[in-house]
Amino acid sequence: MAAAPFSSSAPSPTSSSRLPNVSSSSSPSLSLSRDSHKTRLQAQFKSSPRRNLCVSASSLPSSDSVVTLLDYGAGNVRSVRNAIRHLGFQIKDVQTQADILNAGRLIFPGVGAFAPAMDVLNKTGMAEALCEYIEKDRPFLGICLGLQLLFESSTENGPVTGLGLIPGVVGKFDASNGFRVPHIGWDALQIAEDSEILDEVGNCHVYFVHSYRAMPSEENKEWISSTCNYGDTFIASVRKGNVHAVQFHPEKSGDVGLSVLRRFLLPKSFPAKNPTEGRASKLAKRVIACLDVRANDNGDLVVTKGDQYDVRENTEENEVRNLGKPVDLAGQYYLDGADEVSFLNITGFRDFPLGDLPMLQVLRYTSENVFVPLTVGGGIRDFTDSTGRYYSSLEVASEYFRSGADKISIGSDAVYAAEEYLRTKVKTGKSSIEQISRVYGNQAVVVSIDPRRVYLSSPNDVEFKAIKLSNPGPNGEEYAWYQCTVSGGREGRPIGAYELAKAVEELGAGEILLNCIDCDGQGKGFDIDLIKLISDAVSIPVIASSGAGAAEHFSEVFKKTSASAALAAGIFHRKEVPIGSVKEHLWKDGIEVRI
Repeated sequence: MAAAPFSSSAPSPTSSSRLPNVSSSSSPSLSLSRDSHKTRLQAQFKSSPRRNLCVSASSLPSSDSVVTLLDYGAGNVRSVRNAIRHLGFQIKDVQTQADILNAGRLIFPGVGAFAPAMDVLNKTGMAEALCEYIEKDRPFLGICLGLQLLFESSTENGPVTGLGLIPGVVGKFDASNGFRVPHIGWDALQIAEDSEILDEVGNCHVYFVHSYRAMPSEENKEWISSTCNYGDTFIASVRKGNVHAVQFHPEKSGDVGLSVLRRFLLPKSFPAKNPTEGRASKLAKRVIACLDVRANDNGDLVVTKGDQYDVRENTEENEVRNLGKPVDLAGQYYLDGADEVSFLNITGFRDFPLGDLPMLQVLRYTSENVFVPLTVGGGIRDFTDSTGRYYSSLEVASEYFRSGADKISIGSDAVYAAEEYLRTKVKTGKSSIEQISRVYGNQAVVVSIDPRRVYLSSPNDVEFKAIKLSNPGPNGEEYAWYQCTVSGGREGRPIGAYELAKAVEELGAGEILLNCIDCDGQGKGFDIDLIKLISDAVSIPVIASSGAGAAEHFSEVFKKTSASAALAAGIFHRKEVPIGSVKEHLWKDGIEVRI
């Protein structure tokens, strides 16, 4: 029997059978079958303490504490669910058109691509019910794609007709003016009068992740409640009566985002306007905390950190370096002000059924109390488990998204896909990058590049892009190329970081996580030569990684390169350089960050 197009209140671990372009015959029913393993994980992953909220719905009558959620089955909706529950509300999932029409308040967290979403809404009859509900001025909040679908059409894989409630066409950002697409990160709003749910946002940053946007016009100006400037001024939110929609993600915008959800859910519980403090004026540079997660020799998941990718202690026991528990550390980094949290699974777990992968539990527990973006990498590829069951990379990614990930990071599999693409010059549509970006949008796909510096006497000594170094090599070499690696840096491949970055952008990657094996764990700063090479070569955002040892290293990489974000691990785990200190230093140095 085919899966229902809309999720139940307890969605099954694998939801790809509900997604457009995913065959239901290839989506097995999964369960967490290893009870002993699950019990041990639950013991390990204790949720961080919840923050005290000024308003709770727990004392409300049951009918007033229910939120109807329209989940069409794509992307990370778990975070919206967790945010709603965090605020004290219960959730009723849409199963029929009547559920929409009878809703007391309706939230539509659209994630993914415009065309597949409209296809699902039209085929199920939900589009008609949704229009009827909104036209009656019933309480509605659309998020991200939930805003875009209200417009007449989109050029994304189109033109594709939308719900037609707001005049205008949703189009792609123009990257020709030097602005990176997708628009990813914490940006500022220009808020109109009577925005209502944005009253506590003020001059604070909120989190965006999108490649397409709606533009203001005379025809739709009565709807606009806020705008954002990124190359052009685009519509950041709309409001008419009880109908609201936002392009940003309130469930990923920390306390500021929770205030938006709270004001929508409890509009009569707040004064018309609260004074706010904030210094947001433009897109902020992101500071990302990375957690390398692997099993130790006892089989428990721990956060570790390598020295040039070696994660074992230099002791007689040679044990795995243990810097803490994944969920606990992620929760602390959220409280410390991390703009994103990135998990890298560096243990294979390839014998597990998909539903039993330990990183899924890490994501589920983390997303309960961490309301900033979560990225997970490691093992995003086709695999066959110990029972002989085959899973596609899209199914693996779908499971991570449904468990709380906002973005997935592809490593070795992206290298092989790029090599094949450069060899054939053909996009087959079958690579993990292409499959996942087609369903979830390229903003959900990060490619992690792990290069090693290879020194040269002359740039003509190799067929790959070589650069002149700022500092000569160990034998006085003036040039180097950056050889990409796979399998955790253990195997070099015949492709350079420059060639790989260009190829994966064409294949559909929306962001690049740029590591450097030579700098990893050294604490001497980022590889500025490498980061400048790659960030100048592509038009998608680049995250600088490997080598941070001081707050000054963050300002150096932002001033000398076009990196959109900088990531660190060891200095945060060991509390050598707190996240707050990094941000304070950046702000004093004239670099906009989210404070």
